Amino acid sequence: MHAILMFRRLVSIMLLASFSLLTGCSAVRVVYNQADTVLAWMAHDYFDLDPAQKHEFNKRIDTLLAWHRQEQLPDYARFLGEMKQRAQRNITRDDALWLIEGTKSRFRVIAEKGTPDAVDLLATLTSDNIHALEKEFAKVNQKFTREYKLGGTQEDRRRARLDRTLKRIRDWTGPLTHAQEERIAVLNNNIPYTDHLRQQERQRRQKEFLALLATRNNKAEFARALRPWLADWEKGRAPDVHAAIDDSYEKRITLYLEVQRMLTPQQRAHVQEKLQGYIEDLNALAAKRVATN
Repeated sequence: MHAILMFRRLVSIMLLASFSLLTGCSAVRVVYNQADTVLAWMAHDYFDLDPAQKHEFNKRIDTLLAWHRQEQLPDYARFLGEMKQRAQRNITRDDALWLIEGTKSRFRVIAEKGTPDAVDLLATLTSDNIHALEKEFAKVNQKFTREYKLGGTQEDRRRARLDRTLKRIRDWTGPLTHAQEERIAVLNNNIPYTDHLRQQERQRRQKEFLALLATRNNKAEFARALRPWLADWEKGRAPDVHAAIDDSYEKRITLYLEVQRMLTPQQRAHVQEKLQGYIEDLNALAAKRVATN
């Protein structure tokens, strides 16, 4: 399976605690139940797979998703249940770090489980598959540049980032007041701009992945290198880049902590309902495998 954006998509689809892409509780069940189709489409889109490769990918992804539904979804429901309890009071920095680390650790479980299949599938790639991947990398990099206004003015980038932040917050709280939006804008402006560094990191990881693929015919060596590469997205960052991104994360945590302190009772209730909706969806998805076994 594709080891860069595909694993990120697995996190988005499978690790719902990341809260980044799915905005409605009903959407969770729809997207998760179509994960095999979505991931197969992505694999073909990135690698232009031949029929035999497609068949093998579909077989392995079905097995991975069955494991995930049975073994991981109940854990995610418990994780979100704990988050819901913590969200009933003012969230602390320790709570935020707990959530971040909990998300990362569950991602590492997926990466660890998926590595053997990734090794076997990636070992079948041809030079044409690699060329298709390089072309797709160029496309996604252009898309990131466009969406994050990397070529725009400082004001363009500021406005785009604020729009993204407000959208994420409204998804959880419902409508914000004008005063809340103004305060969020001030806090958002205090966060160092690092989208250009994120783009550099994406491109660095892409180059590393292409270099790893050059060793794919030696499956033992390939597996030893691929497993830690998949599990640790921060490995290999230059110290100054690491420090800048960490500083940005810290200030973003500060923003969200202050946001939750300014929420109205109605907005807090909206957050609780959202979390409960995810928990119910996760439990329903996990229970489905019992009915189908």
